Amino acid sequence: MGEMIRMTMDDGAEIAVYHAQPEGERRGGLVLIQEIFGVTDHIRELCDEYAADGYEVLAPALFDREHPGFESDYSGPQFERAVELARQLHPFEQSLKDAQTCIDALKGANGSGGPVFITGYCYGGSVAWRMAQTSPDLAAASCYYGSLVPTQFADQAPQCAAIAHFGRFDAGIPMEGVEALITREHPTAQIFVYEAGHGFNSDRRKDYHEPSAELARERTLMLFRACGG
Repeated sequence: MGEMIRMTMDDGAEIAVYHAQPEGERRGGLVLIQEIFGVTDHIRELCDEYAADGYEVLAPALFDREHPGFESDYSGPQFERAVELARQLHPFEQSLKDAQTCIDALKGANGSGGPVFITGYCYGGSVAWRMAQTSPDLAAASCYYGSLVPTQFADQAPQCAAIAHFGRFDAGIPMEGVEALITREHPTAQIFVYEAGHGFNSDRRKDYHEPSAELARERTLMLFRACGG
């Protein structure tokens, strides 16, 4: 359904962005932020699914500056490269700026593009949560198992309605941090815990948990629609 286009970011860099047009009546725009593995076939498939639900979707290839066209497997040398890109070579702040550029594009002149939402997975979940805290242009955010959410970005409430999804058995995101996030009772946020591990939304990964993935998606669409989408 979608296609790769090129977009110029705030620093002048031109990067690839997967663009999926909505089916039927357009409900709004959606920025979808990748895992550390790049804009893979899984990420493109997610974009197409949201487009089928009526959203115009942009998914920027965040690591295009450092490694153009990067797509990784979930193990081996490519996985190690993904970790290096996310943790050492690519500035997290640049990911936020790229997300805002996509938000601006979907918002359109004078807000003519309707409400804009954001979702993200793993690395992208942290980006989506942080954007919900810092961008004034989002109607809602759905953030999947972002490790930085309970460790670095727990104190500030999101500006827009936000939900965050975590797996109870995620070895990389200890439940103590998630439980501490829940106790903060941010008025704009809901935190959901699933009986699953990390990456439970991806049917390409060993921790895929279909009931959790379906429930998280249902909650995401309910949130977006409750917030104008």
